[in-house]
Amino acid sequence: MASKALVMGAYHAKLEALGAQPGIELLALAPDAWIEGGRRQRAEPVTPEEYGLRVQPLRLNGRFHLHWWPGLAGAVREFQPEVVHIDEEPYNTATAHACRVARACGARVVFFAWQNIRRRYPPPFAWFERYVFGRAAGIAGTATAAEVLRAKGFAGKLAVIPQFGIDPEHFAPGDDGHGSTFRIGFAGRLVPEKGVELLVEAVRRLGGDSELLLAGAGPLDEAIRGQAEDDAGVRLLGALPSVEMPGFYRSLDVLVLPTLGRRGWTEQFGRAAIEAMACGVPVIVSDAGELPAVVGEAGRVVPAGDANALGEALRELREDAEMRGRLAVAGRARVLAEFTHERIAAATAGFYREVLDGPDR
Repeated sequence: MASKALVMGAYHAKLEALGAQPGIELLALAPDAWIEGGRRQRAEPVTPEEYGLRVQPLRLNGRFHLHWWPGLAGAVREFQPEVVHIDEEPYNTATAHACRVARACGARVVFFAWQNIRRRYPPPFAWFERYVFGRAAGIAGTATAAEVLRAKGFAGKLAVIPQFGIDPEHFAPGDDGHGSTFRIGFAGRLVPEKGVELLVEAVRRLGGDSELLLAGAGPLDEAIRGQAEDDAGVRLLGALPSVEMPGFYRSLDVLVLPTLGRRGWTEQFGRAAIEAMACGVPVIVSDAGELPAVVGEAGRVVPAGDANALGEALRELREDAEMRGRLAVAGRARVLAEFTHERIAAATAGFYREVLDGPDR
């Protein structure tokens, strides 16, 4: 498996669960760093137990659709896998390259897709997608992504398996008390499409003894920091290491993901929502993209872009401790049923076996 997401230490827990599946021998390729929004994230150190790991540089690092793995061919020739799982969309350069490398060594190929909006891509990405569609099996992160792949003509084996899971012992409820202040949190990139400015406005309207903690970084950092200087109720924590996220969630009364979306993109999952839910923290999300499907009945859903609706949902939760308790219990139960590493690993291993049992493409 090759995945740029493995730059984050937390994502390796899924590989431990996958490598522990019966009959699975796993080698993972992780980048030594990933560049996003001008920020270079170095690979967080991990100590694999159930899988092998090689940390390698990427070519065209930071270019989402153009980067690729120059060391993949050597790793495949040496490891001789039956399946190569490239954790990228089918139209990306990395996916087409992995497809070519794997098939030259007689391995089956699996890609991963989040795309929940049907879009046409210009050359060469349309060519890459067509090439991969004819040679690989696919995993879709959501049912909507699966529908998009089928609508675009993908006829191969396909499974709907979330990419992100959690360790329920690591992301677990705890007593990280903070007094009587109603503490609201956000985790993610500080970009306009995530609705961070709307959240700041909603919290200001909320008034009272409330505090907003923002865990993340991005283009809006300076503007929000300027606002925070005038409002003691807004605190910017910057991008936190993945190991610190459970403590962050447990310090909150509610996590909010107020995504607005933008032209050609909407929320594809909402990893922070399941992490907070696993920690017994109620969540409020907008109705953008996959967020409502991820939280189900275990969270509050408000219309995207509606500061009044968001403010009212926050007010209700602040004033109703019993409701917060119900959502906390329901949220963790949903994550345990749908989004643990073990559940995702078992489904992924099962799909690999289906791919090997079926005819080669």
